[in-house]
Parts: sequence; structure tokens; C-alpha cells
Amino acid sequence: MTKKGMGVWIFSTLTVIAAAHLIDAANALLFNKPITLLQLYPLAKEKLEAITPPIYFLISATATFILWGITCAIAFQNPVEAFLNKVLSDAKKQSMVESQLLEQKSELLDAMNETVEMNNEILSHVKDVIYNIRAEVKEIQPLKEGLEKIKAELSHLKREIKSFEEKLKYPKVCIACGKPVLPEFNICPYCGESLKPVQEKIIPLEKYR
Repeated sequence: MTKKGMGVWIFSTLTVIAAAHLIDAANALLFNKPITLLQLYPLAKEKLEAITPPIYFLISATATFILWGITCAIAFQNPVEAFLNKVLSDAKKQSMVESQLLEQKSELLDAMNETVEMNNEILSHVKDVIYNIRAEVKEIQPLKEGLEKIKAELSHLKREIKSFEEKLKYPKVCIACGKPVLPEFNICPYCGESLKPVQEKIIPLEKYR
């Protein structure tokens, strides 16, 4: 026997008992007959005998209608409909959970999108900085070349000044080796040649003849 059949059997039996008490209460209330069914409960006989017919009628009527309603609810319950309702309820719960997950994922995607936008802005700023640095390097390159030329010219000028100073310090130059020599030297200390000018002797024409 299924749970539904067991429930219908139990509550229908209780409904019949309550209906019997209702009939007994109605006979006592309307026809002034003695209450008979309450005497079937010996354990609470004294308390039950103290109940008046109107109260007995109200209690039995209320119990009858309540038990009858429960019996009808169980009897007319459609298992397919209950299953469908359960499926719909589970589907609603699942949809709510999925919607919450989608909201969380959408929030995560929004955060990722914001992060990507910020990274793009940072990359754009870095590109601008690199472009400016390259432009400055291109501007500095001619200056560097100009400085190198100036350094070369200064080096050449220093060599010329040094040579000029040597010429001023050593005004006498050896004709043979070309090196500067102090004026007091008559012989070149480098090559040993005489530094005195050669005096050319003029032979008279008569002696030559």
C-alpha cells in the first residue's frame, strides 16, 4: 500500500469516527438524548462527562470538517502534478542559482574589462613615452655628432698649439731630420748634422781660369 492510500485510509477512518461523534452530539443537543459515545473512553470518563452538548457538538463538528478536508486533500492529490510542481520548483531554484552565477560572472567580466582598459591606457602612455624618448634621442644624435666634431677639432687645435709652442721654444730646426733644436746647439743631437749655415765660397773668375 502506498503512502497516499495509507493516509486516505487513516484520515477517512478518523473522519468517520468524528462524524459519529457529531451525530451523537446532534442527538444530545437537538433531541435531549444522553451522550453515549463519550462513555467508550473510560480513562477520561469524568472529564468527558463534564462536557456540555453544545461544546461537544462544536468540537465534533470542527474535528469532522478538518479530518474530512485532510482526507480529500490526500485523496485528490495528483502525483503527476506534485511531481511537476516539484520539477518546476527545482527548476526555479536552479534558475535562481544560475542567475546568481551569471551575475557573479558578469561582475567578474566587468572587472576584467576594466582591467584591460586600464592596461590599454597604461600601454598607450608607455608608447607615448617611448615615442617622446626616441624623438629626443633623434634630436640628441646631431648634438652628439657635433660634440664629437668639436672634440676632434679641439684635439687638432691642441696638437697645433703644442707644435707652435715647441716652435716658439725651439726656434731652430735641423735641416736634415726636421726636429727642433735649442739655439745654442751647433750640431743636431738627433742626427749629428752641423747646424751652422754653409758659407759658399765665391771663386773669382780669374782664379778659375
